[in-house]
Amino acid sequence: MYLIKNANLISMAEINYEVKDILVENGKIAKIGEINAKDFPKATVIDAEKNFVTPGVVDPHCHIGIYEEAIGFEGADGNEATSPITPELRAIDAIKPQDVAFAESLMHGVTTVCTGPGSANLIGGTFCVMKTYGKTMDDMIVVKESSMKMALGENPKRVYGHRTQSPSTRMASAALIREALTKAKEYKLRIDEYEAGVAANKDVKKPDFNAKMDSLARVFDGFPVKIHAHQQDDIVTAIRIIEEFGLNATIEHATEGYLIADYLKEHNQAVIIGPTLGSKSKYELRNKSFIAGKVLKEAGVPFAIMTDHPVIHLANALTQVGIFVREGLDELSAFKAVTIEAAKINHVENRVGSIEVGKDADIVIWDGHPLHYMTKTNVVFVNGEIAYQKQ
Repeated sequence: MYLIKNANLISMAEINYEVKDILVENGKIAKIGEINAKDFPKATVIDAEKNFVTPGVVDPHCHIGIYEEAIGFEGADGNEATSPITPELRAIDAIKPQDVAFAESLMHGVTTVCTGPGSANLIGGTFCVMKTYGKTMDDMIVVKESSMKMALGENPKRVYGHRTQSPSTRMASAALIREALTKAKEYKLRIDEYEAGVAANKDVKKPDFNAKMDSLARVFDGFPVKIHAHQQDDIVTAIRIIEEFGLNATIEHATEGYLIADYLKEHNQAVIIGPTLGSKSKYELRNKSFIAGKVLKEAGVPFAIMTDHPVIHLANALTQVGIFVREGLDELSAFKAVTIEAAKINHVENRVGSIEVGKDADIVIWDGHPLHYMTKTNVVFVNGEIAYQKQ
């Protein structure tokens, strides 16, 4: 049990920029307010000294653990670039908890990540949501399979087009995704008919198992989808596919999304923007801009902000967020884009993303303003344990 006293709390919920106390018990946030330490004699008291206290940062899209740092080929397991359609793959089977990036990210206040396959494939497999603290995946996992990764634009057509293999055009990319989704829908129909027949005590033959279609078919039951798309045209194609097949999907990167913000709003389309820090390393990024946050907020488009680690190291997640504020996004919305909004977009807001009673005690005590590049963490809690403490 811990009692954090005198926290300048930015809870990302109802209490923001107010000095409060926080009681942590059994891995959860038990109480918030003015708390007398005498009422909890078994609690270890930590005085935050009116420093800022926030929930742990939640990165909504990255590749930590699946692209292990400082190793190269041996640690690169993010793209099974042997077939453009691989929905049966699971990131959880490749993530390396020993990746030094986890400890470095934790030290900088990142406590939850959504990590998974890259964008070489049109359908690349499933992401997972995990904590950055623990020895094994069993310690760290929050959701084993959280979403299905898809990709449009330059990456799939470059990877396979160079081999004179489909897709070599954006037309083929969309067509192959549609074909796979149609086959998965038909497969699901056959499975549903079989299960209905069994329930009715009918003598029915079970359809042959297909690992690809079995995994992909879940999207027709609302299993979330992440669609990689940078350019306006690819974003619109993604939305076209989302609406054709009734997918529960977010657009990942959405680099030019701010240029069609009204369109995104009209289609009720949430996006995860970034990585925005760094150079415009390819043509698709030519309109990359930190004004995207302000524009999307003013248009009423739900969004979160990603690092795409290792593109931007997770340790620099808040440095990037600070520049969004510099370019006009209000500070609280910027904080929420890497906490509660990131959690909502990945459907884990019941556990992480804000400091509220009943949620996981993932809490960061900072030694300055969290968005200042000179600021460090004093204490980082994960699941109610001190996972990092500055010496």
